[in-house]
Amino acid sequence: MPKALVLAGTRSGCGKTSVALGLMRALSRRGLVVQPFKAGPDFIDPGLHVRAARRESFNLDTWMQPAAALRACFARQAAGADVVVVEGVMGLFDGRDGADESGSTAHLAKLLGLPVLLVVDAASQARSAAAVVLGFARFDPQLSLAGVLLNRVASPRHEAILRQALAALPDVGLPGAPLPNVPLLGCLPRAEGLVLASRHLGLVTAEDAAEDAAEDVAEDVADAEGAANEDGGLKARLEALADWVERGVDIPALLASLPDIALQEIDKPDVYLPEIGLPEVYLPGIGLPDRGLPDTGLPPPAISASPAVRPVRIGLARDRAFCFLYAENLRLLKAAGAELAPFSPLDDAALPDDLDGLYLPGGYPELSARALAANAPMLAAVRAFCASGRPVWAECGGFMYLQRALVDAEGVEHALCGVFPHRAVMRARRAALGYREARTLGPGPLGPAGTLLRGHEFHYSELEQGGAASAGGAGNAGGDQAAFALTAADGSTTLDGAALGNVVGGYFHAHLSSNPDAAQSFVAACRGQGRGSGPG
Repeated sequence: MPKALVLAGTRSGCGKTSVALGLMRALSRRGLVVQPFKAGPDFIDPGLHVRAARRESFNLDTWMQPAAALRACFARQAAGADVVVVEGVMGLFDGRDGADESGSTAHLAKLLGLPVLLVVDAASQARSAAAVVLGFARFDPQLSLAGVLLNRVASPRHEAILRQALAALPDVGLPGAPLPNVPLLGCLPRAEGLVLASRHLGLVTAEDAAEDAAEDVAEDVADAEGAANEDGGLKARLEALADWVERGVDIPALLASLPDIALQEIDKPDVYLPEIGLPEVYLPGIGLPDRGLPDTGLPPPAISASPAVRPVRIGLARDRAFCFLYAENLRLLKAAGAELAPFSPLDDAALPDDLDGLYLPGGYPELSARALAANAPMLAAVRAFCASGRPVWAECGGFMYLQRALVDAEGVEHALCGVFPHRAVMRARRAALGYREARTLGPGPLGPAGTLLRGHEFHYSELEQGGAASAGGAGNAGGDQAAFALTAADGSTTLDGAALGNVVGGYFHAHLSSNPDAAQSFVAACRGQGRGSGPG
């Protein structure tokens, strides 16, 4: 039974990702098996988790995922780990909206029964930090707040004052409502040189930090990432973060304070999930081979419905430009019978052989637009594949890649696939951000018209149709129609994406555990229209 904790923050920017990465690396270099998770819809932090913990990180989101699917995902991936670290999202109580807890780190911690370690940015405050802790400790009595880490502590004198203030907290309790025990488990010194670099969609990705990305991100990472490769900058940064956490946190005491999590009480890792219809077992190496994950020695599960049914081979774009995807989506596609064949639109001249379908996830095509446009053989191969009638699913950055052109932040236009006749134009301000419920507007590879999915939308580009900008739906200008109707948290609905034959895409990022039938439908469509079954 593993130890487990949720590492939460008082707000975005308080340092919880730095603490999470440092703690994961510090635990793993002690010889412990660390299983990372990320609360919420973010793609970038899980990619960094993989480098810190050497295991694939899975997103857990109480709004996008049904509770049973979320618990099963947690139990399946936590099995065999010594320590589970769940990094929170935003502030501890921040979620889909201001009225309820759905999508928040606190909701997730309660759903899984996990203790919370709260990171508080103590910069420029003394006794006031105790008031912050008091408010967080009292806000939700059902939440188990296991302790506090104070970050950005300026000096030994500052630390002494903070410790004094928190030690006096039990005497501040309201009449009849004593303060829960919230021990101070560490003080982390100010270390501005360790701040993780960021840009318009969040932190610099592990893919960019793990190879020479000077042309795209030199300005962002010059001070923070150094040479920026797995054997240099990123590895050194993770080790430095681990050293920083080791200096400020008594890790043996922290581990001793954590309860063992009985996974069978959450959900057995080998239960049948009705929405999938296949036996679910622990899949330790769900990451693709190029992620360099360790071999656990456990036998792989049989995930095909019948040995007589051939696997469906789906090309998966995966490189620096296309790295925003959910590990659980890949697992569900595999469970539906897919064999995933990774390729790089940046570096490869041709698609993998014998493909039945394509999955083009999101990422940062705008930062690699010049290189993507220069790879004419790949553009032609993707264009021909889309014209063949075989299914293609493109999300956000992948959807931008299928447009006629991409206009980058400097106003330079780069010709791309031309499957859709529009331009994706980068803007200085974001075009959309938030949870979305999507309804498909017509039958397609993801299922019949009216198929519902949950996910989110976050992008700075807009589509231009004949000079008119649209944040989402492409409309009918090129014979395509909008793919999704998206409903936001405030109830407003917008059109998103485009559908043309068996090609469907949009800015919407789907979490397939919200409707695993969509994974089954996409694989079935690829089988029906794939090698030898459809045109081309």
